[in-house]
Amino acid sequence: MEIDPRRLGFLLAVSRSGGVLAAADSLGVSPSAVSQQIARLEAETGVRVLDRQPSGATLTAAGKLLADAAERVETEIGETRRALAALEGDISGVVVVGAFQTAIRAVLVPLLAELEQTLPGVELVVHEVPEEQGRRALRRGELDLLVIEHDVSTPTPAPQGTRDVPFLDEPWVVVHPPQDPAPSTLLDLASATWLSPDPGGAADRAMKRISTELAFTPRTAHRYLDFDVALAMVASGLGIALVPELALRRQLPESVQWTALPGLGTRRLFIRHRATRTEPRTATLAVLEQMVQVAANLEPL
Repeated sequence: MEIDPRRLGFLLAVSRSGGVLAAADSLGVSPSAVSQQIARLEAETGVRVLDRQPSGATLTAAGKLLADAAERVETEIGETRRALAALEGDISGVVVVGAFQTAIRAVLVPLLAELEQTLPGVELVVHEVPEEQGRRALRRGELDLLVIEHDVSTPTPAPQGTRDVPFLDEPWVVVHPPQDPAPSTLLDLASATWLSPDPGGAADRAMKRISTELAFTPRTAHRYLDFDVALAMVASGLGIALVPELALRRQLPESVQWTALPGLGTRRLFIRHRATRTEPRTATLAVLEQMVQVAANLEPL
C-alpha cells in the first residue's frame, strides 16, 4: 500500500475543521480540490475515510486512524524544522501570548528575560486578557498562543482548528485569615463564609465540585475577578477563598494564611495554538516549548 503523505494533510484539515468546506477554507484551496485528494487517498488505501451525509462529512474509524497518523507526521516534520532552524540560528519573529495574571507573573515575566539569551531573534509580546476574549483573539489571529484553565473535573476538548498543549497542573488551596483555625479536612470548610469567584471560571467550577461532593451550599459574601483581589479580601477578614497555587507566588499580605487539603483537586493549565497547514510557526513553537520548560522548573512552595 502506497500512501502519499501530502494527501494525509488534507484529511487532517477535514478532521480539525469539521468538514470539507471548512478544510478548503483553512487550506486556501477549493472544496473540489479537497474532495479529489480525499478520493485519491481512499483509492490508495482501499478504505473509506469519510462518512458523507447531507449534513456534512465525518471521519470513519479508518479515517480517524489515518488522521492520527497525519498528526504524528506533522509533529515530526515540525520538530525537524525547528531543529534545523536552531542549527542555522534563524528562529525569529514576533510571538503574541495571551494569559491571565498568575501565569504572566510566574512564567511569562521570567521567560521574557530568558529569551534574550535563548531566542534572541524572537520578540515575545504578552497580553493580559480574560480567557473568553483571548479565545476570540486567537481565532482572529491576534494572538499566537493562549493560556487557558480548567478545573480537573471539567476538561473540554480544543475547538476544531486548534490544539491544546498541557502546561501545568497545580493544586487548589484555601486562603484564610490567620485568626481562623486552619482547616484540617474539607468538612471544616462547610460552615465558612466564602468569597465568590468569577462565575464560569475554573475556581467557580472547582467550588461547585467541592460543594456537590460535600453536599453543602457555600455561604458566600463578595465577589472577585482576580486572585490578588481575593487575597486582599481575605486579609481584611471578609471570608475564605479557593485559589490556585500560582496565586501564592507573590508577596502575600501578612494577614493571609493558606492551607492545602486532600480533595481540593487541581487547576489544569493548557497552551492553545492554531493548528493549520501553516501554523504554528517555528517561533511560536519555540516560545511554547520554553513556556512549558519554565513551568516544569517551578519550585514547589
